[in-house]
Amino acid sequence: MPTQPDLSLLPQLVPEQEFLSCYVPTVYGPIEFREWKSQLERINDLLRLSQVEERFQRLSLAQRNQSEQRKAEKENRPFYVWSTVEQESYQRLCSQVLRCNVARTLTGESLRDFGCRLAESGLLQWFCKLERLDAAVRIPGKSALQRYAQWLPEAEMRNVIDTLLGAASDDKNESGQALDLAKGLDLEAYFLDTTCVKLNMHFPVDWVLLRDATRTLMKATMLIRKRNLKVRMEEPEEFLKRMNQLCMKMTHARRKKEAKRARKAVLREMKKLTKVIAGHAERHRDLLEEQWQETDLKEGEARQIIQRITTVLEQLPQAIRQAHERIIGERQVKNADKVLSLYEEHAAVYVRGKAGAEVEFGSQLLLGEAESGVIVDWELVRGNPLADTKMLGRSLERMKQMSAGAAIEQVASDRGFDSPSNRALLEQEGIYNGICPKSPAELKKKMKDPDFVKLQQRRSQTEARIAIFKNGFLGSPLLSKGHENQSREVAWSVLAHNLWVIARLPRAGARALAKAS
Repeated sequence: MPTQPDLSLLPQLVPEQEFLSCYVPTVYGPIEFREWKSQLERINDLLRLSQVEERFQRLSLAQRNQSEQRKAEKENRPFYVWSTVEQESYQRLCSQVLRCNVARTLTGESLRDFGCRLAESGLLQWFCKLERLDAAVRIPGKSALQRYAQWLPEAEMRNVIDTLLGAASDDKNESGQALDLAKGLDLEAYFLDTTCVKLNMHFPVDWVLLRDATRTLMKATMLIRKRNLKVRMEEPEEFLKRMNQLCMKMTHARRKKEAKRARKAVLREMKKLTKVIAGHAERHRDLLEEQWQETDLKEGEARQIIQRITTVLEQLPQAIRQAHERIIGERQVKNADKVLSLYEEHAAVYVRGKAGAEVEFGSQLLLGEAESGVIVDWELVRGNPLADTKMLGRSLERMKQMSAGAAIEQVASDRGFDSPSNRALLEQEGIYNGICPKSPAELKKKMKDPDFVKLQQRRSQTEARIAIFKNGFLGSPLLSKGHENQSREVAWSVLAHNLWVIARLPRAGARALAKAS
């Protein structure tokens, strides 16, 4: 559970030297560019005034010190203390990491495309603190940007986002002294709902999983054999060719008169071929484990190839059994026992029951927003989706650890969150219950309460907020791999979304200027 860190325990920052930066010219013409430039300038101010950048630097330094301490203890050597110049350089790198991730999320571009755009855009170089007059511009590439996206764990990112919300909701904002807002954020009302985040995976056809396993195992085997580590077998390309032929036979089998018998016969051939392929891949993996030092592979590269083969081999028996049960045995498999993807083992079946999306495959996502539209809490569920009634208590428990959660006085959601335990929880916490009740009689009674009606009218906008977040910031499908990295990506998207929302709010200076005129 994330907790607010004690600032006195975080490393102190050293003063950073200011460098002369290139002048970003004023561009007349496209209003879209002027709005984009104004937005980045406002977000630049928010990062500085809210101390989000400072908090990110200190959390990064703390993580680096902990990692270095563990490494020193493992190698039985003294802890290396950075000099002032080294720490200053690392702080500047942390600022670039933060800003590159925010800018890439705002643009919605891939790692490669954003690297190209960053190289050709002076505005983005200024925002990301990459351009200098006294040195050549060094643009991070795809691999560096990927490392940036995995810079801090999700728990630390929650603290960064809480810093932003705390600054934006500060009472000082009434006079425009904190973030230059005309009015501080109102976090008293809390609106939440759940959705399904699609993962980067194809439709989970049973026999296609065997094809996926073949491709992964044989491609990994080819990498090993290129290093002259070989066991006796046919060339891997021959196995890929045979599996592709069987896949085409399986596709056309359904058009035949005896489709079921033909599909069963093809699946038996696929099972037999897959087991042979698994045996060859396993022997190559064991050979690489023993003799990787004799190749040109680095330890991390060898470990990656070994892990790739091991992950598929561990799930392959269950995938074969699943295909056998559904095609040959003609028996259903429970959703909890299904293998939906060999690469996203936490993917789950999400029964939506909506037009065009009866069933979705991915991860359940809870989003909670304030009345202003900023997201104050989220949770990406690992594995099978949970009932909405169980999500409310988990969310409120997380909110207790955050400064933004102390201001919650009202909770509103749809009837999926209504339950006796949730009603008792809200009453115990002294929070107004604006959740739509499941009972029609109880709903008719509560509709006489103007506060309840107001909250329910506002709750309808949460659906739009989810669509904006998923399609405009997070991306659909979610391209990162693994639940841990996907949780980080959700956190980065929440930070960029909240900066985008706050940057569009009226400013105190603009309001005072309007009154004076």
